[in-house]
Amino acid sequence: MNIDKSSDSINRLAAQAAAAADGAIHATQRATNTALDALSDGVHDMHSIAAPLITRSGEQVRAMAQRGADAVRDTTQLVRDKAVHASDATVGYIKDEPVKAMLIAAATGAALMALIGLMTSTRRND
Repeated sequence: MNIDKSSDSINRLAAQAAAAADGAIHATQRATNTALDALSDGVHDMHSIAAPLITRSGEQVRAMAQRGADAVRDTTQLVRDKAVHASDATVGYIKDEPVKAMLIAAATGAALMALIGLMTSTRRND
């Protein structure tokens, strides 16, 4: 009979241990689920905050790129207009003062040839 009581005690202790283990497992699962829910909420909150910032940054980059392209286009047009004006002024001067224009062109050509000659002789001496 003593053996039966010991066996019953062991069975009861085993059942209690199993119940305690099940309780611990369920408590761990609840804690894990709570932590995962909190993490998910945090990620969702971060996404809610970051998405508008990323969108706004993209819009600012696009606006800056557009302003840059506009500035390049405006500067190019300004340079083109100045070149046309200089060309027109040169043609007008040549029409008004053809002899002076020829003398200036000849002097400029001679000066360039002298400069090229100096540069070429300097290179040969090196």
